[in-house]
Amino acid sequence: MPGPFAGFKWLALFSDWSIFAEGFMQTILLSVLALTLSLLLGIFFGLLGTSDVKILRVINRIYVEFIQNTPLVIQIFFLYHVLPHVGIMLPVFVVGVLGVGGYHGAYIAEIVRGGVESIPRGQREAAYSQGFSYWGAMIHIVLPQAKKISYPPLTNQAVSLIKNTSVLAMVAGGELMYHADSWSSNTLYYGPAYIVTGLLYLSLCFPLAVYARKLERNLEVSS
Repeated sequence: MPGPFAGFKWLALFSDWSIFAEGFMQTILLSVLALTLSLLLGIFFGLLGTSDVKILRVINRIYVEFIQNTPLVIQIFFLYHVLPHVGIMLPVFVVGVLGVGGYHGAYIAEIVRGGVESIPRGQREAAYSQGFSYWGAMIHIVLPQAKKISYPPLTNQAVSLIKNTSVLAMVAGGELMYHADSWSSNTLYYGPAYIVTGLLYLSLCFPLAVYARKLERNLEVSS
């Protein structure tokens, strides 16, 4: 009986390499768009969390606590299965961008909030004295200083985001894991499919993980 990694199974996989290449490219595109959305949401809600206005801080906590304390799988299923019942039909790719981007936006919001709060409050007060508004002070004075502290954890979030795109396989998301599942289900050659899929995820995540560690070391040296 042939083993799970028999040579003919590898030959079959390499002959169908375009299936995995398509999923790989879809994962890259999905990751880029979801990361962009998560950064926008993270910066916005992170700044709300540092506001002097209580209701804005409450909005920040509602978003962060709800997203962080419910599984990403449930959020994806909600967007995919529940929204159509209220007349909102979204392509599965858009569901992936919104679901993964919104999920990681909550974590990035906490990174941004922590980075902003690490900057002495006197910096913000000095900006106010020069006529800056709250948002102006944040954009021009505080955030440029906070970004150095926030870069390492933000890079780690990018790694997690790429890996979490794999949950879309459960709703036929068209990304790498979905293509691997579909191909291996049709051929029953699971071993090669998942090894190659793991290596492709590794090729995306490992450089970012190394870069994050480099940023952390540089931050330690500079501090």
